[in-house]
Amino acid sequence: QLQLALEVIEHHLGSTLLAVHLYGSAMDGGLKPQSDIDLLVTVAGRLDETVRKALSLDLLHVSAPPGQSEKLRSLEVTVVVHDEIAPWCYPPRRELQFGEWLREEIAAGIIAPEAIDIDLAILLTKARRRSIALVGPPAEAFFDPVPESDFIAALADSLKLWNAPPDWEGDAPNVALTLARIWYSAATGGIAPKDVAAEWAIPRLPVDLQSVLLEARQVYLGKGVDRLASRTDHMAAFVHYVKCEAAKLLKKRAGN
Repeated sequence: QLQLALEVIEHHLGSTLLAVHLYGSAMDGGLKPQSDIDLLVTVAGRLDETVRKALSLDLLHVSAPPGQSEKLRSLEVTVVVHDEIAPWCYPPRRELQFGEWLREEIAAGIIAPEAIDIDLAILLTKARRRSIALVGPPAEAFFDPVPESDFIAALADSLKLWNAPPDWEGDAPNVALTLARIWYSAATGGIAPKDVAAEWAIPRLPVDLQSVLLEARQVYLGKGVDRLASRTDHMAAFVHYVKCEAAKLLKKRAGN
């Protein structure tokens, strides 16, 4: 699948392609049943709309929604322009995003425009710490380090995404695990796989909220069924608690 994805990327980006890095679960703890294959693609300049659309449409053929193919996993492909992130500045700008959550829009020819993406601060930190260069130089030599202050800012800004049930509708296990990762990073300064962050966070939760993260972790590991949609009050209480705990830690780190 990686080879197929690379062929699509190289075909459409040609001489503007500078690097492709494999990072995320594949490099950090191993792919789990629901894990995406994460690729960071760096190009020399902005992509015109024809290339953006053609690349996105062709990536649909080498990716599949979670659990719907025996041969293909979900791809998450993030495209950045090198001069937009080096020298580094926050908030960073993303050129293109491909992911299975965008499948219907992409299939309909709707390609999201380039945009500010706070998550790039976390993504680049992960890539520099652990990744494989499929094209181009190693990430630690290719990308500027993200200052700790910007890493903290990205975590704090991410917490603002989830405020009410509609914000996690249909994606509750992933949101619960993502919040656990933010909490872990706020406490330790490190980055952990979702299941490891959940294991760290569970004993630090109030007893009545531990089941939310236990269930989300089991879903991620392919050992459970998502029932969090029917537990609206518990999920909301979990989100509120973890956001508050993580925010306090991030504020303390920012003060230091």
